Amino acid sequence: MKKKLLGLILSGFLVFLAVISGCGSAGQGKGTLTVGVRDDIMNFGYLNEKTGNFYGLEIDIAREMAERLGFTEVKFAAVKPENRKQTLLDEEVDCLIAAYSITDTRIKNFDFSPAYYTDITQIMVENSTGFEKINQLKGKTIGVMNGANTGPELAIKLYEMGIISDDTFSDSDLETVYDNLTIRKIPSYAKLSEALETGEVDAVCMDGCISQTYLTDSRVLLDGSIHEQQYGVATNKGSELSQPISDTIQKMLDDGTIDILIDKWD
Repeated sequence: MKKKLLGLILSGFLVFLAVISGCGSAGQGKGTLTVGVRDDIMNFGYLNEKTGNFYGLEIDIAREMAERLGFTEVKFAAVKPENRKQTLLDEEVDCLIAAYSITDTRIKNFDFSPAYYTDITQIMVENSTGFEKINQLKGKTIGVMNGANTGPELAIKLYEMGIISDDTFSDSDLETVYDNLTIRKIPSYAKLSEALETGEVDAVCMDGCISQTYLTDSRVLLDGSIHEQQYGVATNKGSELSQPISDTIQKMLDDGTIDILIDKWD
């Protein structure tokens, strides 16, 4: 009888441990949430290399979200436009909060939370070029970040404006050449800014939140947006974190927390 009772107690204890362990992996209990974030967007997701700390709107959203989900720690992993998709698919991070816009193609691969930020892509030029309107860029070269959604959206806008046709003369990892314009693909925003300064490209197109990092007194944003996009928290399809994260972001929207954080970093 004693052996049977002892066995029942031990069995119950093991079940309890399994439940506790399961809660941690699901993000509903103690543990670490690993978030893929940007490290190169000032006031959004930025890494101070001297301190090793991340700062910005998306960093604060990640911390608040993790706390509400019950995690005891948040770990940040820097991602780039060209590798963030694979980083999440490979489960190197639990989610992405990395200026990752919600698109039809991405929804096929990932679950998204409600949008926490609405942004627009814009074209920036040097004042010295004298460009004032987008249609003045016909026949020119526009730089975009390689791996970002900006290039395809820019091409759609330029086609709608009648600046290019739907004919593509060549397409490579370096550039796409249309009949009246070239879209140059550059590996980082820092190099994109440098290419604008040196004249390698006549203009650059980037998200509004990113353009503020590289906007100087010698540069101007042309009137008119290229594309409106909404950023959401991305998780793998069917992840046990998808619904809890969506619910938490929605609550943060409803109670005004996200508006407060946006005002903080605006």
